[in-house]
Amino acid sequence: MRVVLAEDLYLLRDGLSRLLQAHGLEVVAAVESGPELADALAEHRPDVAVVDVRLPPTFTDEGLRVALEARRERPGMPVLVLSQYVQQLYARELLADGTGSVGYLLKDRVFNAEQFVDAVRRVAAGGTAMDPEVISQLLAGTRRESTLSRLNPRELDVLALMAEGYSNATIAQRLFLSEGSVSKYTTTIFAKLDLAASNDTNRRVLAVLAYLNGIGPGDPRITSD
Repeated sequence: MRVVLAEDLYLLRDGLSRLLQAHGLEVVAAVESGPELADALAEHRPDVAVVDVRLPPTFTDEGLRVALEARRERPGMPVLVLSQYVQQLYARELLADGTGSVGYLLKDRVFNAEQFVDAVRRVAAGGTAMDPEVISQLLAGTRRESTLSRLNPRELDVLALMAEGYSNATIAQRLFLSEGSVSKYTTTIFAKLDLAASNDTNRRVLAVLAYLNGIGPGDPRITSD
């Protein structure tokens, strides 16, 4: 798996590169600025980009804006944002195209190497990896539209953990349910969100995007075609 890494702090950039390589991933470029990131994404077309939000030259939202532009040019390009901050506007834009392959982790809440590498692999495979704090901030003040109001509290619990990228087995452990019960809940969630029969991985991503964006019925973003 080929990775482009963008992080302006040398020690962190070097440490992340070594960590990814130690787990069998190939870091094809490790850059420190927005322009370098844009060039690396265009040149290498990686399997996944791991991007800090704040990069030179602006030190504001350079990294995330470059990643968004790259996804517009190459729809569905996997991007895992690794940041100290939640940039709500751009985070929503990252999620809004409905293609999945996105993650947003907060640096001070990544607790071990396996958690981080698993998130990188999950995003590269087309899934999501969202920090619970990011989810909380994105949903703060957002009115749930009528499609999501079809879900009962337990179904919303399951969907929230799906948004973090957990498998059915892990969701079952977290909610003290059987794996079969979680499977039934996910099937019900797909039905209530009007996600037609398709690849289950694709439907999980679409359900998560619906949850994070508060999408209402009939919204063209909810489609499994």
